[in-house]
Amino acid sequence: MLEVKNVSKVYEGKVSYRALSKINLSIKPGEFVGVMGPSGSGKTTLLNMVSTIDVPSSGEILIDGKNPSGLSAKELALFRRRELGFIFQHFNLLPTLTVKENIVLSMTLDGIRVKEMNEKAEQIAEKLGISSILDKRTYEISGGQAQRTAIARAIIYQPKLILADEPTGNLDSKSAKDVLGILETINREARATMMMVTHDAFAASHCDRVIFIKDGKLHNELTKGEGKEPFYKKIMKVLAQFEEAAAASF
Repeated sequence: MLEVKNVSKVYEGKVSYRALSKINLSIKPGEFVGVMGPSGSGKTTLLNMVSTIDVPSSGEILIDGKNPSGLSAKELALFRRRELGFIFQHFNLLPTLTVKENIVLSMTLDGIRVKEMNEKAEQIAEKLGISSILDKRTYEISGGQAQRTAIARAIIYQPKLILADEPTGNLDSKSAKDVLGILETINREARATMMMVTHDAFAASHCDRVIFIKDGKLHNELTKGEGKEPFYKKIMKVLAQFEEAAAASF
């Protein structure tokens, strides 16, 4: 589903900065993969390139066999709306729209019939437990409800790849647990392929596999295998090694 082939990213300036160096990564259809690493490690840069917000300096990224960098601006906008789903830490909902209007925004841009949009929104809202707030504005709902709304917006086209950037970063522990449970269910039932950048070991333990990036390079990876709790402990051990290395460098 996702192939990152020998990708590097260099930001040019008075002093060039290499954010990523020769990254190779593969995510299978239906796999839920986490990306972790210290601040400045390059994980957000990687997410930005996979999401087509940024482009590699070298190498290529294929999504379902397609290289988005070869698309025109119009084709790329359509590709983002229909093939990719985005879930952000800060929700990125439009406050002037209702919950339902936010959910169907991409379909509105594509000129889909109102009846079809309403049916889709109501079906997804029921699955995510937000049917009662469809007519509310975003400032009238909780953080957990806002993230459920963002998830509904991300999956309304049943995208091939869902990209999540710290999706629990602005939530309390209960809402975070609920959102992670929703993502797991979508992954399992819809066989949706997911890539999630997170700093939270608990969130990462919900993934099938976690990839660690350090100093712009692939550092390590872990596979869940036996269960969530042992997986969480393995993740914490790698993060502790990062902290020890950072402390030793001072």
